[in-house]
Amino acid sequence: MTERILIGVAWPYANGSLHLGHIAGAYLAPDIFARYHRLKGHEVLMVSGSDMHGTPITIRAEQEGKTPVEVATFYHNEFKECWKKLGISFDLYTSTETENHKNVVQDIFLTLLKKDLIYKDSMLQPYCPQCRRFLPDRYVEGICPLCGFTGARGDQCDKCGKPLNPTDLKDSRCRICGAHPQTTNSEHYFLRLSAMQSQLLEWVKKQSHWRPNVLNFTQRYLEDGLKDRAITRDIEWGIPVPVPGFEKKRIYVWFEAVIGYLSASMEWAQGQPEKWRPFWEGDSKSYYFIGKDNIPFHTMIWPAMLMGYSGLNLPYDVPANEFLTLQGGKFSTSRNWAVWLPDYLATYEPDPLRYLLSANMPETADADFSWQEFYRRNNDELVATWGNLVHRVLTIIQRNFSGVIPHPFPLNGIDQALLTKAEETFKAVDQSLANCHFRDAIRSAMTLAQEANRYLEEKSPWKSKDSQAIATTLYVALSVISCLKTILYPFLPFSSQNLHEYLGFPGRVETNRWEWQKPSPGQQLPKPKPLFIKLEEKMVEAEMAKMGGG
Repeated sequence: MTERILIGVAWPYANGSLHLGHIAGAYLAPDIFARYHRLKGHEVLMVSGSDMHGTPITIRAEQEGKTPVEVATFYHNEFKECWKKLGISFDLYTSTETENHKNVVQDIFLTLLKKDLIYKDSMLQPYCPQCRRFLPDRYVEGICPLCGFTGARGDQCDKCGKPLNPTDLKDSRCRICGAHPQTTNSEHYFLRLSAMQSQLLEWVKKQSHWRPNVLNFTQRYLEDGLKDRAITRDIEWGIPVPVPGFEKKRIYVWFEAVIGYLSASMEWAQGQPEKWRPFWEGDSKSYYFIGKDNIPFHTMIWPAMLMGYSGLNLPYDVPANEFLTLQGGKFSTSRNWAVWLPDYLATYEPDPLRYLLSANMPETADADFSWQEFYRRNNDELVATWGNLVHRVLTIIQRNFSGVIPHPFPLNGIDQALLTKAEETFKAVDQSLANCHFRDAIRSAMTLAQEANRYLEEKSPWKSKDSQAIATTLYVALSVISCLKTILYPFLPFSSQNLHEYLGFPGRVETNRWEWQKPSPGQQLPKPKPLFIKLEEKMVEAEMAKMGGG
């Protein structure tokens, strides 16, 4: 039965290059999921875009003496190039700096205002006497009142994950000049989250299919009680507040950015205005792929906004990942303790990175990236296990059968056992991918590749003088390789497409759906090339020297 799947992917701030922590946290998993569902023949809409209105952009612009739009546009274009090279297959990747997005955000704002779910009130706002201006949330840093973390921001504590207001911080300071801000009353609009608490809690308790970390965090937070939050701010960069008297204020980025999933869907449907609706109504399922620091915005705030707006589906699942660390330490852009995605893609192929981050995906706990592990997995697993299996079988077929797929003869128990294992793996990977268990899926696939290598060693067709036995062995091994080609495609799209062609199949992998395509005896195969490149161990030291000043 055909399903309809909406995939919303976290919107990155366009204030700096992407690093591997971002990819592992929020961007690789949804692409795997989307590619899988497209293979299944389901209708998929995967959308995201660059968040061009956050205070991180204005801070970067001030530091560089540029306008916010100049900074945001530069990184937006860099992001799009990275998605193309890494194979992140968005149906639409847009930005918050579009007329369409502005219109959708203002429509939701006015609808909630009309329903009394948004109201006007004054609040104490930090004001820097030295900079002589009100300070937006991220311009204020200090000590978290909940966990004591000394680097908490005015919008959220990155250590405990709790959303904050700037005035909540202890020992607060201006991020620009370091002065202690004063507090002055400023008029703003608030989202009446407190009115939605019981409805949200009732809904959340039914989401038994959510990951435990997401469900438990959300439920605890709701049981502690939701507070109304300001959704406008004193800044002149962002979406205008569509109310007279608020011309110098803008809609808060945390309220605006989540609406991007809806506005991007509408933009994707331009020319067919109602085409987006089936992905937001009825039995369509919406999945939101984010890092764990964004959980409250997607399991409470965005659902509350949708409940208030009414008529659109609430999230079906929010498979948030934990964090990726680097060589045992937290990614730090200020210390250059990071692996920047543009740098990686300028040097290496995309599939080895996709493989490592899939096999070590931080689904339920933080995971670590190291260049030594990248080197090991590339050489030992991609080259020596999977790539070697493919190359051996294809080159023997070239040598012994002039590149023509041989006709198999009756199978023995060993042959049949491997084919049965492949069938079981195909079903297991199918189930894992459907449930967003990406790490389990790719491990199952690589276990099958190892089994096929053991089968090939046991049969040793390169030693045999029995042409019928050789033909059968190669056909069975080629069948398993074809099975792996399909189930590895969501993870390794570039090498899987190359293999698809080496196996003599026409067109693209995705046009053949989620099926185990058996090789056709008599099919002439092209001469193969290695699927992966073996790395020299010296690359580990060279890459380490680039980070943190060596």
